[in-house]
Amino acid sequence: MRSAFSPIYVLVLIFGTGLLTAFSVNDDFSKRIVDLFRTYNQQRPIEKVYVHTDRDAYLIGETIWMKGYVINGTTHEADTISRVIYVDLIDPSAKRVKLRLQLRATEGYAPGQLALPDSLPSGTYQLRAYTSYMRNYSDAYFFTKTITILRPDGAVAKPAGSGPAMPNAGRPDVQFLPEGGQLIEGLDGRIAFKAVDASGQGVAVQGFVLDTKKDTVIGFTSTHLGMGYFPLKPEAGQAYTAFIRVGNGTLTPYPLPTAQPKGAVMQVDNLTNKEYIRVYLRHNKISSDSGATMTLVAQTRGQIVQIAKVPLAKKMGTVSLPRKEFPEGVTQLTLFDETNKPVSERLVFVNKDEQINIALTPAKKTYKNRERVDLAITTTDNTGKPVPANLSLAALDSQLAPEADSNEATLVSHLLLSSDLTGTIEQPAYYFNPANKDRWQKLDLLLMTQGWRRFAWADVLAQTPPVFKYPVERGLSLTGRVVRPNQKGIGGKVRLTFVLARRDSTRDFLTGETDEEGNYAAYDLDFSDTTTVLIQGVKGKANRDLAITLDQLLTPPVTVIRVPYNPLEFRSDELADFIKRTNEYLEIERQIRRNGEVLLQSVTVKARRTPERDSRTIYGTPDASVKFDQASTAGRLSVLDVIQGRIAGVQVTGSGFNARVNIRGAANFGGPIDPLFVLDGMPVSLETINSISVQDVDRVDVLKGASAAIYGSQAAGGVISILTKRGSPDYDLSKEAVPGSLLVKLPGYAPVREFYAPRYDVKKPEHVRPDYRTTLLWAPMIQTNAEGKATVSFYTTDAKTNLRIEAEGLTVSGMPGVGRETIRVE
Repeated sequence: MRSAFSPIYVLVLIFGTGLLTAFSVNDDFSKRIVDLFRTYNQQRPIEKVYVHTDRDAYLIGETIWMKGYVINGTTHEADTISRVIYVDLIDPSAKRVKLRLQLRATEGYAPGQLALPDSLPSGTYQLRAYTSYMRNYSDAYFFTKTITILRPDGAVAKPAGSGPAMPNAGRPDVQFLPEGGQLIEGLDGRIAFKAVDASGQGVAVQGFVLDTKKDTVIGFTSTHLGMGYFPLKPEAGQAYTAFIRVGNGTLTPYPLPTAQPKGAVMQVDNLTNKEYIRVYLRHNKISSDSGATMTLVAQTRGQIVQIAKVPLAKKMGTVSLPRKEFPEGVTQLTLFDETNKPVSERLVFVNKDEQINIALTPAKKTYKNRERVDLAITTTDNTGKPVPANLSLAALDSQLAPEADSNEATLVSHLLLSSDLTGTIEQPAYYFNPANKDRWQKLDLLLMTQGWRRFAWADVLAQTPPVFKYPVERGLSLTGRVVRPNQKGIGGKVRLTFVLARRDSTRDFLTGETDEEGNYAAYDLDFSDTTTVLIQGVKGKANRDLAITLDQLLTPPVTVIRVPYNPLEFRSDELADFIKRTNEYLEIERQIRRNGEVLLQSVTVKARRTPERDSRTIYGTPDASVKFDQASTAGRLSVLDVIQGRIAGVQVTGSGFNARVNIRGAANFGGPIDPLFVLDGMPVSLETINSISVQDVDRVDVLKGASAAIYGSQAAGGVISILTKRGSPDYDLSKEAVPGSLLVKLPGYAPVREFYAPRYDVKKPEHVRPDYRTTLLWAPMIQTNAEGKATVSFYTTDAKTNLRIEAEGLTVSGMPGVGRETIRVE
């Protein structure tokens, strides 16, 4: 993999000879663009997310098993920066998020699952995944895939967005795109086109082009998914119109882009030469400066790979770019004119075959019902050398899990293609399947029609500083703003208290303050499942006339550029069998849960309950304790005011927010030693203690001498432990829904469940039930060793069928791979 800081190859082109001569970066613009581009990408790193699911079609009540990948957008290595992946299940027709979960990413990998509730309508959904940091960029780069959800009765809702035919339903949407971006009068060029229907799928078209004089210039026909191209040399004073014949035979006109009188055109040959990408340049510019040049810049995923200086002295020539210098993936070629403005652009794909081979080898090809399958997994590079990789694998009953189009997205197609482009890419895996001998021609055609929006050269050259609203999340976050109830600013900082109460009764108690604008943020939090969050603000001594907003209550807006179409085609017998068998298995699971509930209700527990230990205290019985109640806190402003004079050996000097404290005997040659302050188990400063309302405190414990040794050397001056009412596991936070506070329930990390697969080597009572599971195995965290080997085992079901095994994964260096195998069960 090429480093982001590898040397830049700069070439000078002698037009007419095709000669390329290497020379140092000694012109100001080349130096400037290299430095600016490097700085730009260092300031704006890119992340990519991919989600592998066990299948693409589910019945309501089932579980979507998944694994998220967080990937460095430049190197494609598993990213360890962002540690939270957000996954949304979207209803595209309503443009609403129906379900949402947060996956914990460890070393870039995030296993999890999403249960589909009975209340969920059937239909076609979109699964969307992203990190918080990715929200700083266009949501066009979020990961998305189509999921089909069926009702138990077999009825399928209309695909999202379907309805009455639109007025132009029979008219395809056709775009005509000059190669390089523009047509120039008198210069040979090529025009690519793409035709899609109302659902966004490519449709085959044919037509012809007429000029202003109604003369036929050329005919054309699409060659792949509605895409094609044709040559055109525009003449001065002519306008061109394409005519396409639609289904009823009507000819529909589409005006072609207007040709410019002066400029440059770029044509790229990325197919005929294995060693070089050839870029053909023509221009009709006139320059009085004999030394004037244009500049061709090639960059891949934020790395400038090569720069070519192109003199204007000749009107045409060829630049040959060595493939070996490029990393694998989509490369952007940009031509800058003699004034250093970008005037032409083209995308190409550089194939280096830098993908891993995932071999799935069963011990035998044919198995019986409920027989153990031992599967050997081997990962190698393109030379056959073993490489360790992290994989996710699903074993499916092919009769119950209708196979999606084999050309749908994979980890390979997403990383190397889809994640760097905008717009819908139909059948992305087609371009990475060796069985498709024409895949490179078709991919080059795709890149003549697909958009690129990762950055704008104007921003790079203008040195526009990045403004990021969403930070990289190393853990969960709480962010928002505090304002007046009328939504006006509060005019200064606000002291805040955060309480996170988990289902297991453990709690986190945090304190802090907003900035001058009222914005606040608590980062790197760690909580799972649904957690109750209380945020309370205080302005001044006791002013709670505040309104608190929380960003985590909002989700990114849903924008559906193209209504997703359902890629699954069910045969009626397959669909009926899938629904019947899945319903049977879901009912068995429900009965098991009901039986468990009945058994639990019949159990009588006669043991005495052991009092739960307060998780906030690591000590036993304190040396002294003061209970905070109405009598002890009356007229007191601070915690130290309350304990003043109530504990022997604890001396408080001053009063209110200026009070200080010392525990007798805590001194050295330098004088008295301040005690360690602990708030609900967390060390804090004296200033934090003085900012707490005495009404929020339950009690204060004091540890002296040997009792304080449990906190180590930092407690040489003793310990003053403040325990709040809200921090107590028994405290009801719902009592705190008062002005100046916000009480909400937030989802934490989704708890990772282990996929259940029965083992039939030891007989158990539950094995008497029939087994017709659709997903036989979901293994999200398979790690092959240094020899590239791993093994997994599972048992077949009662079905006589074919098992489809699919694996995807990534190496440490960022090489993706996909593996497939089929097993027969007789």
